Amino acid sequence: MQRFYKSTWMISLLLFPYCLFSLNISYPTFQEEVLYPNSNPFHEEYLQVSSLHKIYVGEFGNPDGIPVVVVHGGPGGGCEPVWSSFFDPAVYRIVMFDQRGAKRSIPFAEMDQNTPQQLIKDMELLREHLGIERWYLFGGSWGSTLSLLYSESYPERVLGLVLRGIFLAREKDYNHLFYGMRETLPEAWEEMVSAVGADPSGIDLIDVLHNQVMNPDPISHLKAAHAFMRFDTRCAFLLPTQQIIDEIDNNDLDALGVARPFIHYSKNGFFIDENQVLNSIKTIEHIPTIIVHGRYDIICPVSQAFELHKSMPKSELWIVPDAGHASSEPSIKRALKVAMDHIRTK
Repeated sequence: MQRFYKSTWMISLLLFPYCLFSLNISYPTFQEEVLYPNSNPFHEEYLQVSSLHKIYVGEFGNPDGIPVVVVHGGPGGGCEPVWSSFFDPAVYRIVMFDQRGAKRSIPFAEMDQNTPQQLIKDMELLREHLGIERWYLFGGSWGSTLSLLYSESYPERVLGLVLRGIFLAREKDYNHLFYGMRETLPEAWEEMVSAVGADPSGIDLIDVLHNQVMNPDPISHLKAAHAFMRFDTRCAFLLPTQQIIDEIDNNDLDALGVARPFIHYSKNGFFIDENQVLNSIKTIEHIPTIIVHGRYDIICPVSQAFELHKSMPKSELWIVPDAGHASSEPSIKRALKVAMDHIRTK
């Protein structure tokens, strides 16, 4: 019997490195990488996607380049022109758009006619409108979720995926921010709970936040939005500075633009079936995919990226060892730039 256990242990030890290797995980820092220069849009417009919503669209880089669409997070975060620095402007035709209700899209922070299914249709309408046959998708956080959902709906339209800060939008994933963070950042969590007048146990936190951010009274919805975003910003960065927190806290539009959609989507289970992303993953497992995830991402723990990678055996998982969740963290920025250089060679 002892010999059997010894042999089994030896076999397991020999197989363990092979299992890790076969998963294609790396831990890059890319310290010497330099981002591309920021660029200005060569084309901007508003696209009518429903009787209620018009979405902002901006194009950067090479009009004749390889198409890539930037799918922002939030929901409601909107795109930033500085993200053009992740892409070689001579190679890529970079399409940025603000999802329904986000940033420059009209009407702002509107939750009516605003679900993932409608956003997916908007993306396909945008692709057709711009005359693009196939494109790369570049999405982070909620943008990774929407990119995966779009790809599962239209796999034939996707050249490849570069995804950051994976969010699978299961109940345990969004509840982690509302409840799990109590263990990691208890002081920030209690400050938010107190600011919105929720029960100290947090049991009614989502309901209280939802009632307040959906309230048409600016005093109510802005107070709750700022309380949530101060908390969220502290969670998003490996080393959040007061300057970063103040930038959000001093901007009513950014605070409401992210807080209202995220809380509303969470209240409604993100309007998708539980584990929908992974349940449909076989339809896109052939698509070239690079997953970039900060080791110390406490908003979207790295376990979500690991699960996605295991479900897509041909994907690459880059765990950035000195970063949290935000795309603006230096090591994440460099990794995203390299990922976009690399994906077109796959």
